[in-house]
Amino acid sequence: MLYYLYEHYHINLFHYITVRAILAFFLAFLMTIFLMPKFIKWAKAKATQPIFDLAPDNHKAKSSTPTMGGLIYMSSAVISILITTELNRYVILTVLLLVYFTFLGFIDDYGKIKGSSNQAGLSAKTKFALQWLGALVISYILIKIGFDTKLYVPFYKHPLFDMGYFAILFWAFVIVAMSNAVNLTDGLDGLATVPSIFSLFTLGILLYIVGNYKFSTYLFYPFELGVGELTIIVFALIGSLLGFLWYNANPAEVFMGDSGSLPLGAVIGFLAILAKSEILLIFIAFVFIMETLSVILQVGSYKTRGKRVFKMAPIHHHFEKVGWKENKITIRFWIIALITNLIAILSIKIR
Repeated sequence: MLYYLYEHYHINLFHYITVRAILAFFLAFLMTIFLMPKFIKWAKAKATQPIFDLAPDNHKAKSSTPTMGGLIYMSSAVISILITTELNRYVILTVLLLVYFTFLGFIDDYGKIKGSSNQAGLSAKTKFALQWLGALVISYILIKIGFDTKLYVPFYKHPLFDMGYFAILFWAFVIVAMSNAVNLTDGLDGLATVPSIFSLFTLGILLYIVGNYKFSTYLFYPFELGVGELTIIVFALIGSLLGFLWYNANPAEVFMGDSGSLPLGAVIGFLAILAKSEILLIFIAFVFIMETLSVILQVGSYKTRGKRVFKMAPIHHHFEKVGWKENKITIRFWIIALITNLIAILSIKIR
């Protein structure tokens, strides 16, 4: 909307991505701050969090905490995006992905609440299949509109090779993997929120570079016209997440639920694809990947050797079991996320 004020009424201020990104941040933040207390009041009676039976004992006290807070911060972000962006093809695809994965998460959350169990909701196979369906459709559209299919790696100037139509499967895997990685990480108050903010900020820098011809040429990144507009989406999401963190900080008044974690991970994966930084997610999303690998190692070890690697997986529960306090785990994971994202930002110049 604001971009069209520039186009039709020549309000030059709204031409700049940086200005609209800051406006998107504040719009999303203020909407989330305003709407979340109203949602919490309603959800206390209608949508409290079912706790996993095998979770550490201290989690039982959280059973009365409302969930599905992701509905509010995702809605606030999407409204802010629609107000501040030029609705080009990349923006539209990103919004569609956010809406689809938010709806998928809502169905899962609603089933858990209705069944009063963390094991209710969508079955793992159904949820996984629906995630793949959405990711494959988005990836197919992306390749059909002519998006670059070359694969880039950190600290190297040139593409390794052209993935061609194999990119559809690879991109879909990145989206689904990140969606589930953030979902697994969302187990402690604020644990998934702040690393997501760090990841999005790094991706915002990369997207701005890829969408700017001068910067992308200078830094040996591929130039993609229109991708820079996604920087505004990044700041809208950061604003809404900070608004959510206001209520999600320990002790949490609300949880994001699958309604928030599934689309958040999916959009981090998708934005990494558009920033030509899929492999760089190793640093950008290190905490999420670490959490996921801990589950894979735990399950694999137990099935093959009958032994556990960790006291409990994901790994944040392992640290709870060995006696770390929740706040200590959360803040240390935030520190790790900050450090690895600084490495990712450093890779922009060292190529």
